[in-house]
Amino acid sequence: MPLRSSLLESAVVVTGATSGIGAATALLLAERGARLVLAARDERALDTMADACRRRGGDAVGVLADTADTAAVTAIAEAAEDAYGRLDAWVQSAGVAYYGHLADMPAEHARRLLDVNVLGYLYAAQTAVRHMRRDGGVIVMIGSGLSEMCMPYLGLYNASKHAVAALGSTLRQELGLDGPHAISVCTLMPAAVDTPLFDRAANHSGKPARPPGPPVGAWRAARRVVRLVTHPRRRAHVGVAGAAAGLASRAAPLLTERALALWGRFAVLDASESTPVTDGNLFEPDGHEVRVTGEHRQEDPSRHTGSAPWPTPVT
Repeated sequence: MPLRSSLLESAVVVTGATSGIGAATALLLAERGARLVLAARDERALDTMADACRRRGGDAVGVLADTADTAAVTAIAEAAEDAYGRLDAWVQSAGVAYYGHLADMPAEHARRLLDVNVLGYLYAAQTAVRHMRRDGGVIVMIGSGLSEMCMPYLGLYNASKHAVAALGSTLRQELGLDGPHAISVCTLMPAAVDTPLFDRAANHSGKPARPPGPPVGAWRAARRVVRLVTHPRRRAHVGVAGAAAGLASRAAPLLTERALALWGRFAVLDASESTPVTDGNLFEPDGHEVRVTGEHRQEDPSRHTGSAPWPTPVT
C-alpha cells in the first residue's frame, strides 16, 4: 500500500541519517517537503543534518540513538509522534561493517555487528508496525546485493544482509496472514554503493577496504529509496551487477560461489597497500562529519535531485 498522505504531510524516520544512503535519502526527502525524524549516534552530526534538511525545504528533528538499543528505537518513534502526531514511513539505513577473516573475528565484534545490522532492523520493524497498524505506512529496509550472495572477508556482514532479506520476507508473510493491512515492507538490495562505509568500517584485515567492482552512486541508491517510500514494492535492486550476481547465485550457486571467491580475493581488499587494524565506527561514531559519498567515484548530485550539487561533507 502507498503512503496514506503526500510526502508534504508525511512523517518519515530515517536511521543512519548522517552518512551514506541514509543521509542522501534524508536530503532528497527534505527537498520533497517531508517531515523527518533523523536518527544517528553523533549529536553534532545530527544537528548538521537537521539544519541541512530544513534549508532544503523539509522539517526535521534529530534523535540521538543507537538502533541496537530497543529503548532508543522506541524513542525514535515517540519523537515522530510528539513532533508530527504520526508515523508514516520508516527507512532503516543504520549499519556497520567488519573486514577480516571470519574464522578470526572477535566475539565482541560479531555480537556488535549482529546487534546493529540484524537486531536493530528487527527492533525498528517491530516498533514501526506497532505505530502503523491502525493507519498503515511503509517500512524500507536497506539490504544489499550481499543479501543474495557472499563475498570473502565480509563474512558476518554477508550473514547480516541475508538476515535483512529474511526479516522483510517474514514480516510481509505474517502481516498478510494477520488479515487485511496497509503496511508495506520493502527491501532495497543495492550493489556496492560509494558511501563512507569502506573507510569507516572495522577492518582487521591489514589491507584497505574498497568496493568490489564499480560502485553505484549513493544519490542513485537514495533516489530509489524515496521511490519505494512513495511507490512501495516488495524488493528492488540498484545496479545491474548486484541483480545479475544474485540471479547467477540462484541459477548456478556453486559456480557463482567460486567465481565470487576468486573475484573477491582481489576486489574486496587492496592487496597493494597496508593499513592498521581499526574498529572504525563499529562501537562508537568516528567523528562529527556528515558525508554522503565515499572516495571511489565521482557523482554529480544534480543528476538525481534537480538542484545544485551538495557539498561533501554536507554543510
